Amino acid sequence: MRVAVTYENGHVFQHFGHTEQFKLYDVEDHQIQRMQIISANGQGHGALAEFLSDLDVNVLICGGIGGGAQTALNQANIKIYGGVSGNADDVVNAYVRGELTYNPDIKCSHHEHEEGHTCGTHKCNEDKHGCAGNN
Repeated sequence: MRVAVTYENGHVFQHFGHTEQFKLYDVEDHQIQRMQIISANGQGHGALAEFLSDLDVNVLICGGIGGGAQTALNQANIKIYGGVSGNADDVVNAYVRGELTYNPDIKCSHHEHEEGHTCGTHKCNEDKHGCAGNN
């Protein structure tokens, strides 16, 4: 199984569509066998689903993620664990042990609204907001 984590400075990056790096973990028999950090090559939002699918990713662990990206990842048969924060290695070890805490209702994280972007039903405060599934 291959697990990808949105990655920045050792931690889970909090906005899937703006991630510049992923850390990939190859897991066999409940053990991490191999890790590597890869560049997202400027891909964003929906294009990242195809990028991860081409890398044979089965599971994505991330902070915030929008609905369009969730749909694209679901269509690529990549299971999403959103609303996660902390050290990337610790998070993946928790996942491997079956102890990962995540938010299945995650919608998106802190970002400026883009044309056509929706984060579900919430009220935004000017151009910055948090919509991590609990607003």
